[in-house]
Amino acid sequence: MVWDLRRALLRKEEFESGRLTDFEFRETVRTLKLMARAFETDEAAVLDALVEHGYEAALRGFPERLGEESREEVCLRLRKEARQMLIRERGDPTPYRLG
Repeated sequence: MVWDLRRALLRKEEFESGRLTDFEFRETVRTLKLMARAFETDEAAVLDALVEHGYEAALRGFPERLGEESREEVCLRLRKEARQMLIRERGDPTPYRLG
């Protein structure tokens, strides 16, 4: 019986890609939910726009400004917050090393 390094590396790449994609999607959804609360918008409508038309369409559903901040500044600030929340809940998404 021979251990196949190529197959092991492909399996690891598949696993890590899936895990990182899942984390990124959760981060996006969490960010949009936080933005909906900040802009006092219906969360369900924002998430429906995400599912039906994509991330950019969901962002266009928010007003251009929230007080002194632009929509993009609010999004970046809340994305950092969403990422920290997810890291506390699910752990750091940094890929595991083989060694």
